[in-house]
Amino acid sequence: MQLKAIEGGAGRIEQDDKALVTINEYMREYENGSLDALYDLGVAFSTGSHGCCADMIEAHKWFNIAASKGHEEAAWCRADVSDEMTAREIAEAQRRAREWLADGSRKVA
Repeated sequence: MQLKAIEGGAGRIEQDDKALVTINEYMREYENGSLDALYDLGVAFSTGSHGCCADMIEAHKWFNIAASKGHEEAAWCRADVSDEMTAREIAEAQRRAREWLADGSRKVA
């Protein structure tokens, strides 16, 4: 897995093509009613699995979104990844989650 780029202060990691396929697959599952798909995105980003590069900000974001929709395990995982993050990183993850929830087109990463 090759890291392509990191954007400035926000620390956004650009995912490779395999990760984008995984992300799109999970988003289709979510659009078909699977709340677990949002949780699974958090897992993929927190563990660097399924073709995704590890990115705690994105992991927190997806766990936060899933937890806000009632996924109990996502709330626990969000707390776990928070332990490995700075206050600034958590604030960025929360900003991204709010932005995603407010965006009707549900753009990913």
